[in-house]
Amino acid sequence: MARVALVTGGTRGIGAAIGKALKAAGYKVAASYAGNDAAAEKFKAETGIAVYKWDVSSFDACAEGVKKVEAEVGPIDVLVNNAGITKDGAFHKMSLEQWNAVIGTNLGSLFNMSRQVIEGMRGRKFGRIINISSINGQKGQFGQVNYSAAKAGEIGFTKALAIENAKGGITVNAICPGYINTEMVQAVPKDVLEKAILPLIPIGRLGEPEEIARAVVFLAADEAGAITGSTLTVNGGQYMV
Repeated sequence: MARVALVTGGTRGIGAAIGKALKAAGYKVAASYAGNDAAAEKFKAETGIAVYKWDVSSFDACAEGVKKVEAEVGPIDVLVNNAGITKDGAFHKMSLEQWNAVIGTNLGSLFNMSRQVIEGMRGRKFGRIINISSINGQKGQFGQVNYSAAKAGEIGFTKALAIENAKGGITVNAICPGYINTEMVQAVPKDVLEKAILPLIPIGRLGEPEEIARAVVFLAADEAGAITGSTLTVNGGQYMV
């Protein structure tokens, strides 16, 4: 019987690539999203993947959303915490709203989502939780104190939850993408991309969403049971740890 995977922020960019790759690998996939109905409907029409709308920064919304997914698709075996936002600004000008929104969506969502599935995974003695962190959670970034703090927090969350559940057949891992060829990066001015970003990447190009997706499929596999608490960097050599 096919395992069930849920990808948050799963209808665009890296999340969409992850959902497609998991489906191609034989998983039954569901994707959650926050607000872009048009993109979600297009993704559903193109892939046949079920889509669900809720705010991952709300514990109650996550509880209701996961309950619906499990009723319609099945018990969740693989959770990919991919949803994230940015609200950049220098810290001395950063508002409380900018801080809370990013921490709530990028870090709070890991608790909100993982808490809904962990007991079922423990009961079934199998689970895969994969958290999409960031290179900027490893090295920091100007104008992203909120984002970098949240993404670094994801790595700590990953390690601690991995320890707690290692004996129960549940693995918890993080992936830290570098600059990936998504809508967000494509919006960067071409001269900035070519002069300030690409020269820092040893492979000389942006990563592709499909390359993150392949890493997720690898960590989600039954055969990856000995890999837990790990942080996999996919950044073209830009930052080596």
